Amino acid sequence: MGLSSAAAGDGTQLCVFDLRRGQQEGQELDKILFFHPADCPILLQLSVIGLCEGIVTFTRIFSPEEDCEVIESEKHSHVFYQAETDIWMVLVVEKNKENELAWRCNALHGILKEAHSLFAMFHGPIRTLLDRQPSAELARGHLRTFITDYLSDFNVGKKLQFPTYRDSLKERGTVQMLTVSREVALDVQSLTTVLGSCLGNVTCQSLVLFEDLLVSTTLPPDDTLNLYTYAVLRLTPRALYANASSWSYLRKGTSVSAGPTSSSSNGTTAGERPLLRDNLSKGKDGFVAADFAATEARGAVPLTPILWFQQAEERMYLCIYQHKSLTILLLVPASSLINGEEGIAHVKKQMLENASQKIVTVEQKLTRGWGGENAYHVSGYRYLLVDPERRISRASPPGKVTTLAKDSLLALNMLRQEVDLEKSRYKRGDPCHDKDFEACIRTKNNAWVIAKISRGRELYMALEKGGETLLYASTAVEKFSNRYCEGAFSTD
Repeated sequence: MGLSSAAAGDGTQLCVFDLRRGQQEGQELDKILFFHPADCPILLQLSVIGLCEGIVTFTRIFSPEEDCEVIESEKHSHVFYQAETDIWMVLVVEKNKENELAWRCNALHGILKEAHSLFAMFHGPIRTLLDRQPSAELARGHLRTFITDYLSDFNVGKKLQFPTYRDSLKERGTVQMLTVSREVALDVQSLTTVLGSCLGNVTCQSLVLFEDLLVSTTLPPDDTLNLYTYAVLRLTPRALYANASSWSYLRKGTSVSAGPTSSSSNGTTAGERPLLRDNLSKGKDGFVAADFAATEARGAVPLTPILWFQQAEERMYLCIYQHKSLTILLLVPASSLINGEEGIAHVKKQMLENASQKIVTVEQKLTRGWGGENAYHVSGYRYLLVDPERRISRASPPGKVTTLAKDSLLALNMLRQEVDLEKSRYKRGDPCHDKDFEACIRTKNNAWVIAKISRGRELYMALEKGGETLLYASTAVEKFSNRYCEGAFSTD
C-alpha cells in the first residue's frame, strides 16, 4: 500500500479513472482520465491506478452495495469517490508525524465530490463526454484544465494544502445563508419576481448573494449548492479581486498553470476554463464578463456560459450582475433563446430597465442591517451548525476560530472523525432514519469539545475558559440551542 510514496513532492496525488476502459493487456493507460501531478512518471501512475482499481474490486466482493470510501495504510490515506458509475476519483495523501491527525477523511471526500459537481455543471457528465468521443481526448482535456484550476485554490507554494484540523468548524458542501428581516425579505421576493420575468412568458431562475452569503434562490437544493459554491469561489466581489481575503469557508489560493491548451490537442480551448481567475472581470454596465463556456452544448465559444443543472434537468445561460456587495446570478433557459447572444443582450437590457431600482434598494437595506464579518459570532462559543438535509451551515467567523488552542482544534477534529464513522455505520444499518448522538470531551488544555446530532441536524462546538464539570458543558449547549437553534438541540 505504499506504492505511491515516490510521487508528488508533497506526497499528494489525485487521479480520475474509468474501470470500463483499458481492460485489455497493454491498454491499461487508456483508463487514466486525469492524474495529478501531471509530471508523475507513467509507470508510477499505472501503479497507483492499479492499486486503486484492485482496492475497489476487492471491497466490492464483501460490500457490493456500498462504495469503498477510504483505505488507511501506514504511510498513506486513500480517499475514494465514485463520481459516476465506474468512474472513480481518488485522493492520496501522505502521512507523517505532523499531519497524521491533521485531516478528516470526510472533508477530503467532500473535495472530490465538489470538484466533480462543478465539473459536471460546466461540462456535463464525464461519461457523456466519453460516449461523445470514445478516444477520451475531449474528457481528458476538460478534466486536466478544470481540476488543475480547481486545485489552485489549495496551492500553497509548491504544495497542495487541503483542509486540516484548523478547518474543523467548517463544512464543505453546504450553503451559508444571510438572515434578513421580514421587510427586507419582501423586497428580495419582489426583486426575484422581476428577475424571473426578464424573458416575458418564460421564467428565469436566479440566485442573489450579499457578500459571500446566499439571500435567495429559485433553484432546487443541489443546483443551488453547486452554483453558490462557484459564485463564492470566483464571482462575488471578494473572489473577483485577487488581493481580497475571503472569510468564507471556501479557500482562495494562487493560480497555477494547467499548461497550454488547444482544441486540436485535447478538446478544450483557453475560453473554456471557468475557474481561471483571469477570465473574469466586471464591466462598466455591472455585468461580469466571463470569457468561457461549456462548448459541448453548442459549437462556438460565446461570452455567456451555458450550465447544466442536473436537478432542474435543464441547460441555462448564466448572466452575472454585481452592484456593490450584491451579486445576482440570472439563469435563462437555453431552449428559450433561438438567437443566443442577441437574446441574452435583450434579457440583460430588460433586467437593467425593470430591476435596477429594486437592486439598489435591496443592497442598501442589506448593507444597513449587515453586522460585518463577525455578524454570527456568539460570545464564548466557537461553533458549527449543519443541516445536511437542507445543505445549510452556519459557523463562527474564521477570525474567531483562530483564537482556539491547537489542542482544542485537534480534539474537535478527532471527535468529528468519530462522528463521521458513527454516522456511516448507522446509515448502512438503517439508511431511512437518522440517529441522535451526543458526545462531550474534556481536552488536555481543559477545554470542552462537543458534538450533538438531533433530528438530523448537527452541532459542533468548542468551549475554552469554561467550567470543569460536564454539567457546565451541557448547560452551555442548552443555552445555545434555546437561543440560536429554536431548541433543536435541547434535551426537553
